[in-house]
Amino acid sequence: MTQPHHARRVPTRWLRIGIPVLLVLIWLAAASIGGPYFGKVDEVSSNDRSTFLPESADATQVNGRLADFLGEESIPAVVVVTGDGALSDEDIADVQTFVDDVAALDDVTGDVSPPIASEDGEAVQVFVPIDASGEVGDTVAEIRAMAADDLPDGLTAWVTGPAGFTADLVEGFLGIDGLLLGVALGAVFLILVIVYRSPLLPVLVLATSMFALCAALLTVWWLAYAGIFVLNGQVQGILFILVIGAATDYALLYVARFREAVATGARRWDATLTAWRGAFEPIIASGGTVIAGLLCLLLSDLATNRALGPIASIGIAFSVLSALTFLPALLALCGRAAFWPFIPKHAASGIPDDLTQPVKGLWPRQARFIARHARAVWVVCTIVLLAGAVGITQLKADGVPTSDLVLGTSEARDGQAVLAEHFPAGSGSPVYVVVPEADLAATVGVLDDSDGVESVSVASADSPTGQAAVELEGGEPVFTPAGPPGTPAPAPTVSDGDVLVIGTLTDAADSVAAEQTVRALRVDLDDELGAGTALVGGETATDIDTNDTSTRDRTLIIPVILAVILVILMLLLRSILAPVLLIATVILSFATALGVSALVFDGVFHFAGADPAVPLYGFVFLVALGVDYNIFLMSRVREESLVHGTRPGILRGLVATGGVITSAGLVLAATFAALGVIPILFLAQIAFIVAFGVLLDTFVVRSLLVPALSYDIGRAIWWPSRLWRRDAVPAESAPDAPSTTADDGHPLTREEYRRTLEP
Repeated sequence: MTQPHHARRVPTRWLRIGIPVLLVLIWLAAASIGGPYFGKVDEVSSNDRSTFLPESADATQVNGRLADFLGEESIPAVVVVTGDGALSDEDIADVQTFVDDVAALDDVTGDVSPPIASEDGEAVQVFVPIDASGEVGDTVAEIRAMAADDLPDGLTAWVTGPAGFTADLVEGFLGIDGLLLGVALGAVFLILVIVYRSPLLPVLVLATSMFALCAALLTVWWLAYAGIFVLNGQVQGILFILVIGAATDYALLYVARFREAVATGARRWDATLTAWRGAFEPIIASGGTVIAGLLCLLLSDLATNRALGPIASIGIAFSVLSALTFLPALLALCGRAAFWPFIPKHAASGIPDDLTQPVKGLWPRQARFIARHARAVWVVCTIVLLAGAVGITQLKADGVPTSDLVLGTSEARDGQAVLAEHFPAGSGSPVYVVVPEADLAATVGVLDDSDGVESVSVASADSPTGQAAVELEGGEPVFTPAGPPGTPAPAPTVSDGDVLVIGTLTDAADSVAAEQTVRALRVDLDDELGAGTALVGGETATDIDTNDTSTRDRTLIIPVILAVILVILMLLLRSILAPVLLIATVILSFATALGVSALVFDGVFHFAGADPAVPLYGFVFLVALGVDYNIFLMSRVREESLVHGTRPGILRGLVATGGVITSAGLVLAATFAALGVIPILFLAQIAFIVAFGVLLDTFVVRSLLVPALSYDIGRAIWWPSRLWRRDAVPAESAPDAPSTTADDGHPLTREEYRRTLEP
């Protein structure tokens, strides 16, 4: 019953203007404070992979103790220099002059090794320890510039090793603040202009996204500064894209509701309230579902995954808040003018109750097509998706070499190849073994017996290079002095009763062969010394522990995310069958996206493989964000079903949400595709998987498969809710009106409908 006019509480003009203005001012203040933090993210971020491992991992424990044996905490850079042939004494003297200049740099700690000649005499290598707490990327860039300027013609230098690869990674992430945001915002703006054909509305929607990102970044920066979680370039890039995509999606849903209200002639305040009430539940439910899925990442043992959960959740929370406060305030102030020059004056085309009548518009036509061929549509869609999912068997997600993490050119990768031609490929990235001093001889014996270890040494403060070569003679370790004859033999550095044994690997540290060597060493050392006695670390061990932990994480977290989202959908739709079917379609869509991506990665891009975390990240984003579109669709379907009945409600819900879901899918796909401009393998793979998966979800799953499957099942889709037991009966289906559906609920053909009109 409509309330009498005098009983309604209509806000005064000042409140109708004052509330939106106040909300806009609050968001302007948040954006003005958070905006400058885009240039400060590097102050609280780290791209050191060892910092992401769990504290219990061997590589983490070894990394934490290296400073006890090697002095200040440092990360080694390997400078390899070659000439046109064998290097002369004059060439080596020039390299020594260059080395002396490098040693004088502020962030170079400890002793820089002298030029070490290769056996073929055609190359020398120099080990440069760089302060790990400083700007490693800047220091490596400075060394590279000095090599180009100071070394004479005929000598070529490469800076590789752990510090070189770190510098290349840092350089790869440089485009996150500017290039990534620019490409993402440009793509979204172009899509919004095409969708709305308005110069103002796209600006308002993008402002909603950017203000949410500013507020989220401000919060994340201070949490990272306080050491609550670890932030790196990878998580930062995902945060930017996720907030822009999600906030824009939520904004599109609100704008669609506002547009409907404006088209019916509602004034700006009434249209704002109507739109807010209609958009509140699906936006809150969608945002809550995404946040719940993301927080499941807290179960991960990798710090980078644990960090992504709360960081991305903060971004989603501000996206929801911005879409439900800032955007409504802007539209309340702008009113119909936001849609200029195409101001909506009539309601969008719907679908008639009599499906034999002509329809206008893409979505009404598609709804009628689904109604007439529901079973054929969902069966064909399922077969096609299953065929695409077969490619998942080709996915190689067991880790990639560090040298392949950066796409395009990489001096560190080129330098490692040159190093392997003249020296043991593992030079500069050795395997570190921390053992009790009493077990030194046995440990040296295990490393000596390994075909994958070229040479063995121990950390020694008495040696000019910080290391002393060690061999076994009569079962006892003998240390070789570094210096002229008569130099006293150095003693190993002992810390808490332990010594550090250093093994130079025969193969490159990021190779499969090196991985096999380190895994074998761990087994052999446990057999020789007892389980847990020796701790094995280094670059290769870090990669192994990271990959093993990532594999464990995805096995644990993926089922948990599915269970959490399933429960949320059950509560939202008040049904069991519908959420189960929706989750099944999401899993099928993800499998297809991953299968097609695997074929593209291998056959088109020729990627070396994928990180074990790629399927996990792809699953989190595709499932959590894919459920968004399920919620947008099925919440509207349920709303329409309560009034018109299930099958008509499905068709009406599809028509009402088809446009907004398609627009939202295009926006989200474009924003994630923008990650591809960052030359980092992990981000490029996530960009393709999520962008392709979202488009698949938008144009196949949410537009065809789910509506057709739901329509074929009918009201049983709501089992066991009250709506299943007693479906709504539309007024036009009353006994005195001819029915447009058969006994099974399917629409009648034109001839069948005419026969119902005959006396």
